[in-house]
Amino acid sequence: MTDVISKGAAQEPREGPASLAAMAVGPVPTPRWGTHSGAAVGLLFHRALAAVFLIAWLSLASQILVLVGSRGLLPLVDFVAAARADGALSFRTFPSLLAWMPGDRPLFWGTLVGAAVSLVALSGARPRLCAAFQTVWYLGYVTICRDFLGFQWDNLLLECGLLATFLPAHRPAPLAHLMLRALLFKLYFESGLAKWQSPLHDWRDGSAMSFYYETAPLPTALAWYAHHLPRGWHAFESYATLAMELVLPFGIFGPRRIRLGAAALLTLFQVINLATANYAFFCYLTMALHVFLLDEHDVTAIGKWRRRPKRAIANGPPGLRRPIRVAAWVGAGLWAFVSLTEAWFHFGEPSGEAATILVPVLEWSQTFRVVNAFHLFAAVTRERIEPEVQLLHHGVWTAQYFKFKPGDPARAPRLVAPHQPRVDFLLWFYGLSYQRRQPAYVAALQARLCDDPAAVASLFGSDLPSAPSAVRIVFWAYRFTSIAERNATGAWWTRRPLGATQPSACDPR
Repeated sequence: MTDVISKGAAQEPREGPASLAAMAVGPVPTPRWGTHSGAAVGLLFHRALAAVFLIAWLSLASQILVLVGSRGLLPLVDFVAAARADGALSFRTFPSLLAWMPGDRPLFWGTLVGAAVSLVALSGARPRLCAAFQTVWYLGYVTICRDFLGFQWDNLLLECGLLATFLPAHRPAPLAHLMLRALLFKLYFESGLAKWQSPLHDWRDGSAMSFYYETAPLPTALAWYAHHLPRGWHAFESYATLAMELVLPFGIFGPRRIRLGAAALLTLFQVINLATANYAFFCYLTMALHVFLLDEHDVTAIGKWRRRPKRAIANGPPGLRRPIRVAAWVGAGLWAFVSLTEAWFHFGEPSGEAATILVPVLEWSQTFRVVNAFHLFAAVTRERIEPEVQLLHHGVWTAQYFKFKPGDPARAPRLVAPHQPRVDFLLWFYGLSYQRRQPAYVAALQARLCDDPAAVASLFGSDLPSAPSAVRIVFWAYRFTSIAERNATGAWWTRRPLGATQPSACDPR
């Protein structure tokens, strides 16, 4: 690690009168304002980003075939064939090399390639090149997996990867560090703005957190305890969340003490999030961005990060330094422009000729997803509706519980993050809209349970019957048990039925 920080550096000065005098004076104070972060901060972020990429790749590897494999829920082979037949298959609209090699082996081994590159980056070798490769490669999987990788943390990972491509790990780079701070600000402030604009007004009236823990997509066991805190505490949490996301982010650009205070509070905020709900790698990736709230000496004072670069390394040959600087500022301006365009379309009321002109910018950003708007938990749902798969076998309907969803009311909610079970998570959205439509992947799941149970067996916590005669989906309204109910029964959930789909008969072949 220290070898990478000091690559190309001159030898450290030997102790002598000058160096002893410098030691007597003490460390040189840093200015109060500015980015004040350099190679050590950049290298720390590259390592943290590589770790998050590694988690994302390994999590995806464990489920890629059940998602889009040839026997999966949304087979890539079928999608590519349909796109090719329509003449719509091009890298401009479908940015994934896997579209041209849609077999199961490339799908699976490609995730391991991504994991291997993450390990290279973790070692400190070629972090910017690794970030560039992983951003392009992960975008390919985001594209082919469609809804399964359509979450805001997938977009955040891509945007972090893009900016990390231009983040040196061997010299100060104030513009790159400023952009990553701006990304952190955008993440928090836009999420706060979305909450402020909630059509339910639930964050502003203090009611949001009264429902949040119970209705989060995949809560943990700690969420049960948090849910039973006093109503006044939930109101405080709701208002505090608005303050955390609308006010505190301005401290990201403040002097050191304010930045360190913001880092502490925002990190505590994310620790509470990851302790009470499973949001894949989101909380870890966000905390990785918090390193840009530190000054260089905050990082170099800790353990192996103590050694600093021994001399600044010039940014390119002398004749190219000015063009490189100009290109960097142009790139930063484009990133800011697309970010503002995204924000306008998400939080404003776009209309007129300007909106028409900017629609292609929005379409480009939604295709490549390396510049995004963020709107986490704009409104908190009041009800938890869970779809339950039931199979008819030997004349008896039996429930088949997913591994990570509430399922059996007696089963404690699990801590599974940073892994994200993509189907379990996505089914939460299906529960919210089950009366309006059935997504294609749910219809495919029912078909696989009839004709190829082994293809989807990994999604369930128990063995599936090999030849069911019918399948249906039953919908339940779940809520956490009260303290008295839990003491009496030991159950974590109580539920009531809402209805069921018409049974689909299985082919008796």
